[in-house]
Order: sequence, then structure tokens, then C-alpha cells
Amino acid sequence: MDPMAGPYVIRGSVSLPEAELMWRFSRSSGPGGQHVNTSDSQVELRFDVERTEALPEVWKQRALAKLAGRLVDGVVSVRSSEHRSQWRNRETAAVRLAALLAEATAPPPKPRRATRIPRGINERRLREKKQRSDTKRGRTGKDWG
Repeated sequence: MDPMAGPYVIRGSVSLPEAELMWRFSRSSGPGGQHVNTSDSQVELRFDVERTEALPEVWKQRALAKLAGRLVDGVVSVRSSEHRSQWRNRETAAVRLAALLAEATAPPPKPRRATRIPRGINERRLREKKQRSDTKRGRTGKDWG
């Protein structure tokens, strides 16, 4: 099998530190025959966002705010059990955690600047509505005598 694809880049030069990742393995549910009863292929990956030194302080505060509903004592956890191989589940969980942290640490979007609709566009829209209205009014049968 290939060596682990890490380091898992969050954004820029910041990546998940292997030393701060906590792995837990358990048996997956679902089909798999005799193999599933003997192997711990489900992976739970935990990362302590509150105590990590790998993230810049600003990113850490953003992550803590955005992931507040998912955190348990400052720790975020991700599970993976879709593959039958523990190795592939490890890869999937690590990639998923990196993507989650990348999204949580992203800077907020720039505020939208309000703009006025140009007068010409508004007048054209009203003119087209009037033409359409006249066309439909012309379809009434009261003049067909």
C-alpha cells in the first residue's frame, strides 16, 4: 500500500501536524462477510483545535467560532467508515478534517457594496412590461363583435 498521503494542507503553508492527530479505530457496521467481524476499519480522527500550536491565533479563533456546534471540549472529530480498508478510511478522515478546517478558518467574505440599478435598465424593463401588457390586452375578445 502507498505511504500516507500527508501532510494534509489546510491552506497555504499550514498543514495538519501528525503529532496532534488522535486516531481511534473500531469495527464498521454493514456488509463485509467474515472480514468485518475481525478488523477495526472504522476510523475516528480527533483534533484539538483549542490547544493546537499549528494554527495561527486568528485562524484558531475563527475555527472555534464556526465549529462551536461540533466541538466537544475544544476537540473536533471526523469519522470515516465507507471503505473496507482501514488505510483508505484513515486517508478519507484526514482529508475530510483538513477540508473542514480550511472552510472554518477561511476569512469572512467581503461585505456586499450596495449599488443602484441604472436608470436606463429600469426604464427598459418598464417599457417591455408595458408592451407585454398591451399585447395581452389586445387578445381580449370584446372587440370581435
